[in-house]
Order: sequence, then structure tokens, then C-alpha cells
Amino acid sequence: MDYQSLFKKQVDQLKAENRYRLFASLERKVGEHPNAIWHSDKGPKNVIIWCSNDYLGMGQSKDSIEAMTNAAVNHGTGAGGTRNISGTSHAIVSLESELAALHRKERALVFTSGYVANEASISAISSLLNDPVIFSDAMNHASIISGIRYGRAEKIVFRHNDVKHLEALLKAQPYERHKVIIFESVYSMDGDISPIAKIVELANKYNAMTYLDEVHAVGMYGNEGGGVAQQEGLESDIDILQGTLGKAFGTMGGYIAASDAICDAVRGYGSGFIFTTAMPPALAASALASVKHLRRSQIERNAQQRQSKRLKKRLREYGMPFLTGNTHIVPVMVGDAAKCSEISQILLESYGFYIQPINFPTVPKGTERLRITPGPLHTDKMIDDLVIALSKIFNEVNPPSVVPTNLKNHAISA
Repeated sequence: MDYQSLFKKQVDQLKAENRYRLFASLERKVGEHPNAIWHSDKGPKNVIIWCSNDYLGMGQSKDSIEAMTNAAVNHGTGAGGTRNISGTSHAIVSLESELAALHRKERALVFTSGYVANEASISAISSLLNDPVIFSDAMNHASIISGIRYGRAEKIVFRHNDVKHLEALLKAQPYERHKVIIFESVYSMDGDISPIAKIVELANKYNAMTYLDEVHAVGMYGNEGGGVAQQEGLESDIDILQGTLGKAFGTMGGYIAASDAICDAVRGYGSGFIFTTAMPPALAASALASVKHLRRSQIERNAQQRQSKRLKKRLREYGMPFLTGNTHIVPVMVGDAAKCSEISQILLESYGFYIQPINFPTVPKGTERLRITPGPLHTDKMIDDLVIALSKIFNEVNPPSVVPTNLKNHAISA
């Protein structure tokens, strides 16, 4: 059998469907965010990054860089193995203590990524419950879906943010049966927020646990950056909060915050925790510095929210189609995979604006988009220049004027 031809055929299929992912070679420089250097085929070129998940620019924080540098000098670059084999570094212990305090929980548990945190925690929890049923929002992240799959529990999907549908599904199950409702606070592709209070109310009514993914909200919302649950005063009502250190906190890693019993159970039964090399001390120290800073500083959050509002205002003035959510994620709708990729490439090559196209399977076919994440270091002029360029390119490329969508809970501004 010609294995190489088989793989090439599958890759060619991705290209034919405009689903082949092109990676731009970017070089970020400390002190210049969101500016970067794009190493193109024609040589280096200055660009502005508009789609980074380093939402607040904390990846270039002086405190975090200093903490990482000092820890690397004093403790080396690696962890030496899993936490069981090589011991848990004091930096991780300190980080977990800070994360638990951030979310007002008894304990926190750090993983090597947010994906691993979800996969390991959900699968472990599912395997320990008695004949559980997992209620999963239809828009949940792939890591959540993977965790549910590995946990081998029954899964029931409820329509996105539809509490009436969720209640009907919960009501159909025996009250005594173990149940877990898994959902996100901020959904990364649409930029909408879940009805956390209503879901908590249903969980209490129907004897269910709650698992809230806050990866796109931690650092961004709440008086200390604890996420939407903190902003709405609901932290104590959520059984398990899951977050990341790789987005607003600007480093890398994931975590859960919950009761001591839940964290200890995941620690003892979560394969993704037990068998994975631990986070290096330098990375843990850097993350700790970032979390501490954002717990006491509102400057970055306030500036980000101001620039997000400005971008939406300018898009509206130019008649651009975007989802009108109230978060930092601004999806400009295109509605066609080929044209979405084309617009992205023109922005990069002709204007020096880097925005990756978001196509299927990340989003449903017909809802292709450019996902923009303005940050506190994007200037007013940068925003104005981007919107003008987008408007001009949209007129030239002429994407679908009406975006076919099943996003019933969203308004599309135009």
C-alpha cells in the first residue's frame, strides 16, 4: 500500500475545501506588541497582530519575564519529569495557591495546557461518578468533547445557551442519577456569554454538578480577573472552574479550581495529569507573576474593553457584518471559506494586518469569519486603519451579502 499517497490525498482534500491551515512565521519583540515581524517568502515585513489570544499583552510583561528569567537561572529550564517522579516544584505549589485564592476555591490543580486540563479532569470525574450523564453545550470546545469521550459517560448535547432545552433534558433524567453540566463562560468563536446564573439554578434544581470553562474569560473579567463567574458573583456556585494561563495571563498551561476532594480525585485518577511531564518552574513562576499582577490591576482590562468598544463602533459605522456580542472577541462574518482565506491573505500581504481565517470545522460551513481580538495596546489609529482596509477589501472580494447562519442568539450588525 502507498501510504504516502493516501496522506497526500487527504491533505489535498483539505486544500480543495479551503480548510488547509497556513501558518505565518511571526517574530514578536518585547515592548512592541501588537507589532511583529512576518518572515514572508519575500523577506521580513512589519505587521500588526489582530487575532492573538494574548488578549492583554501580558506575554511581554516585565514582571513575568523577570520572574521566568530568574527562575530559569536558579532552577533550570525543565521540570525533570512528572510531578510524581521528580517532585512538585515550589513554583507550581505557589501558583496553585494563587489560583485557588483567585477563584475563592479550596484548591487548584495545574496542567500543561488548558486542553489537557479539560481532557484529564472531565474524563477522571466522569469515570468516578456512578452511571453519570454529561450535559454538554453544543458549542463546547474540542477538549471538552474529548474529555467526555475518554470518560465514557453518556453524553447529551443541549442547544447552545438554551436553558429551556437544558431543563427539558435534565427533567427527563432520574433525580438521583449523577449529572454534570459542562459549559463555557465566553465562547471563543462567537464572543457570546453563557447564562451562568440560570444554569446554576437548573443544576441545583435537578441535582447536577457544574463544570465551567473560563479559558477566554480569566484575566479579562471580574474585579480580580477571575472570569465571568467572578464578575457575576457566582464563583461559589460553580463546582469546577477551568482556566488557562496561555491567553490573558500570557504564558502557558491550564488548571482547574474546585474543592479539595475534587482536585485530589483528578490528581489521583486523571491520566493527563499523572503521566505528563510537569510544568517547568520558570513557566510556573512567570504565570504566577502574571496572575498576581492582574488580580490587583484593572488598567489592562479597562483599556482592552475601551478598544473593543471602539472597534465595534467603527465596524458599525462602515457597515461591516459582525456578531454584536459584549465581549472582547469580535467576529467579522464572511460566510465563504475561499473568500475568508482570500481576505485574510490580502490583509497580510497588502496592509500588514495579521488575522487568521476561521473556517470549517472550527465553525460551521457558511459562518466563516475573521476573529478579531483588539487589545489594550492597539491604538485608535490602528483600529481605524484596520476597519478602512476591511471595508475596501470586502467591496473588492464581495463575500456573501447575507451570511447563512444558525446563530439564533446573535445579532449580525451591518
